[in-house]
Amino acid sequence: MAEWRPVLDRSVVLRHDRVRDADLLLMPERAVRLSGAGGGVLRLCDGSRTVAAIIAELAATYPGAPLDDEVPAFLERVRAEGWLR
Repeated sequence: MAEWRPVLDRSVVLRHDRVRDADLLLMPERAVRLSGAGGGVLRLCDGSRTVAAIIAELAATYPGAPLDDEVPAFLERVRAEGWLR
């Protein structure tokens, strides 16, 4: 996982819904509302950053948060759904 550079699958689009003030993953015939900082994490998944780099960038915004455990677990769940490559 350390060298993985996650990126959203081509069929998935991340959008912010201003009406609901929520981040959404839009896919053919499906939409998923993200809670918490999920959208912020996925915005960093552009294929250029490793998981470690994503965690480091988030650490500046969320000091003291258990990012080393939570971010990889979140990314694995999203990848298991087929939304990340």
